[in-house]
Amino acid sequence: MGKSAIAALLSLAFMEKGYRVLAIDADPSPHLARLLEIEDKIIPLAEMRDLLAERAEKMGPYYTLNPKIEDLPEKFMKTKNKINLMVLGAIREAGAGCACPEQTVLRRLMSYLILKTQDVVIVDMEAGVEHFGRGTVIPMDVILVVTKPYRGSLETSKQILKLAEKLNLKKVFIVGNGVRNFQEEELLKKEFGDKIIAILPEDNELEKREIEGKGLWDYRGKLFKKVEELRDKLMELKD
Repeated sequence: MGKSAIAALLSLAFMEKGYRVLAIDADPSPHLARLLEIEDKIIPLAEMRDLLAERAEKMGPYYTLNPKIEDLPEKFMKTKNKINLMVLGAIREAGAGCACPEQTVLRRLMSYLILKTQDVVIVDMEAGVEHFGRGTVIPMDVILVVTKPYRGSLETSKQILKLAEKLNLKKVFIVGNGVRNFQEEELLKKEFGDKIIAILPEDNELEKREIEGKGLWDYRGKLFKKVEELRDKLMELKD
């Protein structure tokens, strides 16, 4: 159970509270559609390279910095109950070639979705620190850094917090994930102190669902209760 599952559960928790939710999957390996059991075949926009190049008006090394994206949500957004899903994906280059024009379209679309919607917006970003360097996190009200009580994960999370501070991002918090015991909880508290907004326990039911290929639409186990508490804290921060 990782950050995508947390994003899906937060989407469901806000929906159950009566909110409309816009879930944006901006991970290179998108999982939100599967976890939210949206069964329509969805091709991430990042894989529609011809469309992105057209919108970027790409001509050799030249492209527009203000691509037309306003009609893309209507064409590619999927809806289930009170959850809207937009699968952007992310471009990763193998070998030569510049993805800058295509990335420009995706970044502008993400900012447009975040700033224009009146819904609760939950974005599942790619793991790691790269998007902090690109500044794609700036339009967001609150950023959650999902970490596990393992040394590599802890060090990456510390690096993210440092970059967030340099970008003057104030509401950046740690979510401890898959915590199995008191010792792991204490380790997280020692490392991050008041930066921790939630500690989520390991839940074997989610692992079983993953093995069986089931989504999370009807999951309401012990982890969901903790995610509901996280939802309420996020609403307090927004106020």
